[in-house]
Amino acid sequence: MNHKRRKRILLLAGILILTGIIVLMLYHFNILPHRYYDNAYFGIETFRSSIDKDQDGVDDQSDILMNALNYIETEPKYKSVYYQGGYPNDGYGVCSDVVAFALKDAGYDLQILVDEDIAAHPNDYDVEVADANIDFRRVRNLLVYFQNHAISLTTDLSDIEEWQGGDIVVFPEHIGIISDKRNGKGIPFLIHHASPLQFRYEEDVLERYEIIGHFRISE
Repeated sequence: MNHKRRKRILLLAGILILTGIIVLMLYHFNILPHRYYDNAYFGIETFRSSIDKDQDGVDDQSDILMNALNYIETEPKYKSVYYQGGYPNDGYGVCSDVVAFALKDAGYDLQILVDEDIAAHPNDYDVEVADANIDFRRVRNLLVYFQNHAISLTTDLSDIEEWQGGDIVVFPEHIGIISDKRNGKGIPFLIHHASPLQFRYEEDVLERYEIIGHFRISE
């Protein structure tokens, strides 16, 4: 093999390796879409709530999921700031806003509910001075609220049938809504808003987080 041909082969191999690394990185960061499956693929019955809080003809579980998906379709930009009135209204938001808007449009106004729970159970919360405009947007407060008022479920991802679209999942300093899409192992995607660099809002990333709470809304 002559020198020029060897150089061409090495160059081609380098290009192929670099391309492979780039593809893997794009896949890892969910820039490339991941293949997904539904409940029926795994023989899992889709959970429907017996409650329709806002009486719109859609059960709460389905309503929360649909509202979360509708919210992320607006492609909110990430910015953590204080809003007079509580809910962001300028196209920006943070992780807790995915949950807040999903529940609000299903009939559960977390701004009011969390404020009421802090007043009723102040010892449960690490809040020095209550502020309804921000308290419901803090993950640590939402964790306490859902522990007090929602159904607490498994944090074990291997129990795939126990995870349903519309459930709420809490991590240290992060929160999101469970998707009705699943990866090849049956683990659901996560609907969330994590950073300004996030490319997709519905991602196959649940296994990367430490899960400290898994909840389902009940009136």
